[in-house]
Amino acid sequence: MDIPTIVSNARALGIRQMVLTDINNSSGAIEFIRECFKQGVAKAPDEVQTGNIPYQLKPIAGIEFRKEGQLLYFGIAKNKEGMRELNEFLSICNIEDKILPNDAPFFKNAFIVYPFTKNFNRKLKSNEFVGIKSSQLNFLYKHPILQQPERLVVWHPVTVSNRVEHRLHEYLRAIEMNTLLSMVPDDAKCSRDEVLITEEALKLKFEAFPFIIENTQKLIDACDLSVYFEPQIKSKNRFAYTKEGEAFDQVLLRRIAYKGLAYRYGNDNVIARARMEKELKIIEFKNYCAYFLITFDIVRYAMGRCKFYHVGRGSGANSIVAYCLRITDVDPIDLDLYFERFLHEKRTSPPDFDIDFAWDERETIQLYIFKKYPKWHVAFLGTMSTFKDRAIIREIGKVLGLPKEEIDSFTDPTKERENLQNATYRKLVAVHQHMRNMPNQRSIHAGGILISDEPITYYTALDLPPKGFVTVQWDMYEAEAIGYEKFDVLSQRGIGHIREAVQLIRQNRNVEIDIHDFKTFKNDPKLNNILKEGQPVGCFYIESPAMRQLLKKLKCEDYLTLVAASSIIRPGVASSGMMKSFIERYHAPDKVVYLCKEMEEQLKETYGVMVYQEDVIKVCHYFAGLDLADADVLRKAMSGKYRSKLAFEELVNKFFQSAKLQGHSEELITEVWRQISSFAGYSFSKAHSASFAVESYQSLYLKTYYPKEFMVAVLNNYGGFYSRWVYVHELQKTGAKVHLPCVNNSDEVVNIKENESYLGFIGVQGLENKFIAQIPLERKRNGPFKDLEEFVKRTKITLEQAILLIRLGALRFTGRDKKTLLWEVYSYLGHKQKKINAVELFNIESKTYSLPALENSALEDAYVELELLGYPLNFEMFDFLKTSYRGEVMAADLSKNVGKTVRMVGNYVCEKTVHTIKNTKMWFGTFLDANGDFFDTTHFPNTTPVYPFKGKGCYLISGKIVEDFGFPSVEVLKFAKLEIHMNPVAGD
Repeated sequence: MDIPTIVSNARALGIRQMVLTDINNSSGAIEFIRECFKQGVAKAPDEVQTGNIPYQLKPIAGIEFRKEGQLLYFGIAKNKEGMRELNEFLSICNIEDKILPNDAPFFKNAFIVYPFTKNFNRKLKSNEFVGIKSSQLNFLYKHPILQQPERLVVWHPVTVSNRVEHRLHEYLRAIEMNTLLSMVPDDAKCSRDEVLITEEALKLKFEAFPFIIENTQKLIDACDLSVYFEPQIKSKNRFAYTKEGEAFDQVLLRRIAYKGLAYRYGNDNVIARARMEKELKIIEFKNYCAYFLITFDIVRYAMGRCKFYHVGRGSGANSIVAYCLRITDVDPIDLDLYFERFLHEKRTSPPDFDIDFAWDERETIQLYIFKKYPKWHVAFLGTMSTFKDRAIIREIGKVLGLPKEEIDSFTDPTKERENLQNATYRKLVAVHQHMRNMPNQRSIHAGGILISDEPITYYTALDLPPKGFVTVQWDMYEAEAIGYEKFDVLSQRGIGHIREAVQLIRQNRNVEIDIHDFKTFKNDPKLNNILKEGQPVGCFYIESPAMRQLLKKLKCEDYLTLVAASSIIRPGVASSGMMKSFIERYHAPDKVVYLCKEMEEQLKETYGVMVYQEDVIKVCHYFAGLDLADADVLRKAMSGKYRSKLAFEELVNKFFQSAKLQGHSEELITEVWRQISSFAGYSFSKAHSASFAVESYQSLYLKTYYPKEFMVAVLNNYGGFYSRWVYVHELQKTGAKVHLPCVNNSDEVVNIKENESYLGFIGVQGLENKFIAQIPLERKRNGPFKDLEEFVKRTKITLEQAILLIRLGALRFTGRDKKTLLWEVYSYLGHKQKKINAVELFNIESKTYSLPALENSALEDAYVELELLGYPLNFEMFDFLKTSYRGEVMAADLSKNVGKTVRMVGNYVCEKTVHTIKNTKMWFGTFLDANGDFFDTTHFPNTTPVYPFKGKGCYLISGKIVEDFGFPSVEVLKFAKLEIHMNPVAGD
């Protein structure tokens, strides 16, 4: 049962008081309290205002403490302080990895209830009780606990609501214990009678022991958690950034913001100053000064002390205050971004900033935040995963004891129609349907951090995941309901590409790049030409096959078009047909027919197509006459984030009534509403798209003018959309001479000096981390290695690791071929030797032996590279082929052959599976031809099952060349993987 169902079921039975205690967590406590008041509270405004709130179900909460599955005791909070005590007790055990004690500590504001047992015999503290079930009353005869009769209370645990849920409970216990359903012991699951019953029925069970009922009522009456109920959600975030308080925060924010205004716009920009003043008034009214200042402090620390590069994105980029605080680099005036999309006086849910750092720098920022704010006042946001994935069918099958072969067939999507005829499969699916959306396990949010004014432990206990930062036990939705705004400190590899490229350019070319000079970048014709040609491989957000296709179809050559492309590429917009409409209108703007004057004025930039969330706000404001705050509330409601159906309907009526007052006809209003409502659920913030576009231009600049250093940076930050070999291929295309790893030239990562680039030891399959770091470190400390013997002695490398490096050619500096080196390495490491930890005083030369000539082929080397790197460096995949045929048409000539059926040979890059409207599958493929140019393929449902993808390698492709808005591709008719030469070693 979820919490709303528990509460409604209890109220239906006339239950007036109930305690919720989750096992070793308090994730449901505040929601339970809130739901009890929500379902039972009187709605009279005077009662709410005076605090005289009558309720039909009194909520009490606490925590059930268990060790190794066995119940120790449960704590019940008397008040808010009691909740904090219980949460902090559990948090300390979680954080310090302490085992829960068998005896509970004393809690000033919480009760402890021990479970009754036949041999229970302990002296209880003033806050301790013993809970007894009705089924245990017979054991009270002459029991020692009767010497403390005032300590006995009623205990009626509720775990399930009916027999079906009890069976589901058994399945869940079996899955957790990784055992068969029939093997779950009775003491590891609840009993069948742990269901809700009426208070009268419960009292009847204890009628022979009225003192127990009286004790229980006294305990319940001593508990009051009504302080948690707030008719209007109040922010729980840190109220003040400065010690002086909120008033000084307002002064400080204004001072910093106006200083930033001069930096961004100069001192005489009237429009910017007016926009600044408008935003500051709303920020002050909503008490968000501290929120802006804390975010500013994070960014200032990153830019100043750490010299980190960051990207501020999301709806926060709609704010000129954020722009002037340098939280974001998106100019809201330049792009006509509405602040109301981020914050307005009617917004009930808190806004949030998304700040991206490089993937390997984010933890430094997180550590700064956790050190800056007091213990219990800062924590990571949690997430709650649910049983959504059909892969859980495999787990259900295992607990039923089904054989692996049968389970495999049940999880094979190609056999779904056949499986539906199987009774066992239908049973598994039925169990899965009951599990759907049930909580599975707690985890950590990608980057959300809470900074609380009061201790967070008033609302939750804390976990300590492996990452090492304390984490709350509920997710972002519960955080929002309580009143917490999260600070999103995120990471992405695109920022790492940019950061490292700038560093490499400084080292390799002695050139200092101002990567924030975006205004110059966006007007650079060379950058815009790369966009137009759709060849930005390696560049953040715009390198995927779908994005490359879109850029070419749009002939995108400016910033605003890229911003639009970043939005319409999203799955919802594309599948709704809006992407196609936008492209058509983009190429024929004179043929666009607008519904009315207001639609033309507001949507001219996007040719009458609503592309952004801000477009919904514009239309609601300028067409229907809603104020900007109501317009954003309506926009949010249509995206499925509005909980009140009644309030939503009121807003819709307001839209129609207000639009009529503007003089619009019923027919026009209905059509505009249809377009708004069909788009709003797919929409994407323009500020978000603009942030992505800024970063894309920065990547484009580096790729265009410093391609070698940029591609090395991409490789060292573990690439992007494509496999690693694609980026190595791109590095080679820049003219750089790329070398295999070498112990005398390679570092941990890829390096570049002038035109020479050496692959790093990271990425060599099977090479241990200690040698990845040790080899370049030893070389830098004591100079290059002279020969194999010295390398072995200085690095103390093992035989297996030395063989791996020799096979890859990493010791080619010796001038000896691989097979000779493999022979020689056994003379140093081939038999057990006593390790000498001290440095040798004299260098004793080993005996040398003359070996016969040992043959080695390029094909054999290529197979070794394929094994150890995942790709051959100096051997094209085409060279593995038995055939010399390379196709009758190359990628560069596709546009000249539109409509023709041709044969091509392509090296597989990637594929994407999509579902059609008829719920069949089709595929899109990306390949490289023998000239190293990309081309794309479409595989329709009727052809792909006959001609499937078979992984990496070269394929012979027969298909028809089609062109869509100037972008050519191949509609595949036949498709086969080509045969290759076998590894000569394997052949032998």
